[in-house]
Amino acid sequence: MAQSFLKSYFFERLTEIFLPSLSWLTITLPLWLSPFHPAVVGYFIIAFDVYFFYKSLKTVYQAVISYQKIELFKKINFAKKIEKLIRNQKIYHFVIIPNYKEPIYKLKQTIQAIVKNDYPQKIYLVLAFEEREKEAKEKAKILIDEFKNHFEKIFVTFHKLLDNEVEGKASNQTYAAKFIESYLAQKNIDPQKVLITICDADSILPKNYFSYLTFSYLKDKDRLFHFYWAPVLLYNNFWQLPIFVRIQATLSSILRLAFLAEKENLIQISTYSTSFWLLKQVNFWDTNIIPEDWHIYLQAFFKFGKKVKTLPLYTIINGDAVYSGNLIKTLINRYQQEKRWAWGASDIAYALKNFFKTPHIPFFLKLKKILFIFETHFLWSTSFFILTLSASIPPLINPIFKRTVMGFLLPKISAFILTLSSLMLVFYIILDVSIRKKLKQKIKITSLPILIIQWYLLPLISFLFSSTPALEAQTRLLLKKPIKYKVTEKV
Repeated sequence: MAQSFLKSYFFERLTEIFLPSLSWLTITLPLWLSPFHPAVVGYFIIAFDVYFFYKSLKTVYQAVISYQKIELFKKINFAKKIEKLIRNQKIYHFVIIPNYKEPIYKLKQTIQAIVKNDYPQKIYLVLAFEEREKEAKEKAKILIDEFKNHFEKIFVTFHKLLDNEVEGKASNQTYAAKFIESYLAQKNIDPQKVLITICDADSILPKNYFSYLTFSYLKDKDRLFHFYWAPVLLYNNFWQLPIFVRIQATLSSILRLAFLAEKENLIQISTYSTSFWLLKQVNFWDTNIIPEDWHIYLQAFFKFGKKVKTLPLYTIINGDAVYSGNLIKTLINRYQQEKRWAWGASDIAYALKNFFKTPHIPFFLKLKKILFIFETHFLWSTSFFILTLSASIPPLINPIFKRTVMGFLLPKISAFILTLSSLMLVFYIILDVSIRKKLKQKIKITSLPILIIQWYLLPLISFLFSSTPALEAQTRLLLKKPIKYKVTEKV
């Protein structure tokens, strides 16, 4: 009976609507609970504010730790360290660049960065195009002609979308990976000696990436079960961006830097590496999903349990933030990109379903993983509304509550805690300047006032380009109206 329930439509819908329902209940809680229990609402808001302050402190601390480690690790010559290692155990690197309608100059920039790597041996490049792109074959020919002498081999795949597949990176990457599988079988190459790097079409890999990755892989006793990730910071086109997008890109970059310092909770984003053996064990990426980075981690986790981890690489990958040539188009694309990222909330349904199907994985380990993913998406959609609006609602809805001590103090306590949290912006600004200096993004003296003033726009930006698209994504889950994958235009 239990098995039939887990396979039922009711259970499937329950896992899908759990997060969005709770998000909407939380956002509207001051409206429907204040007439009856305003004090409960007040205590909830204060607790939420205190937790947000803790998260702000934690983010600053972790970002500083990560930045310091990046500064430390850049002094290590990994290319020299691996010379002896790879003589004894050859490692094959395959870089998959999934792309669709990417400008040819952008692909050239990304490939050129790979060419400049300091890895002692040549790398295999896989250009993963979509068959439906008319210009794909012409682009492939141009890129092969220009770069063929810099790689061991350049492979080109043209993914044809099947009826049971969803447009996006996942289905494209699986098609490319199966092509690699055939090649490895043909050449009798051991999958355990093959590292796959998924490289976004605008990700500029650092010179030491493959040497660092190889060193980490060979020194890692559980390497077959691990993903490897360096943060993709969105500074590549920093000065082209409209101010609204620039501040969002800066904040995203600092959050990713902080995320690098996570231990058990670290999960790769965007551009990452792992063993081909692990990908093959989970039958590559599920082709019916859009957000593939956390999802492939969960595929591996629910098969192998606690052995599966994402290990940090303390270096920086430089990427592009959304820029579409004009303000309105850029803002629309930035919103759509955030909504696509937030569609990762669908992973919670996947995790909940697998929670009950994997008795070989310890209960509390699975629970901890699900709670982390849940917290990430829950705070994403609800934080703005609870932090900025909620404290003023109970006294308005329940005038009697306004005359109580709690009713009088609630807006003041909430404002005080948020003021303390906003002080963390000082550290964000310092980190932002330091990172851009490291990435050789020059700062004009005349731009300094704007770089400081822009942070005052953060509440508005958080509403427009963070909480609202996240809430829309979750609402679509609630109403069973899936989004379609749209490539983020970057010019």
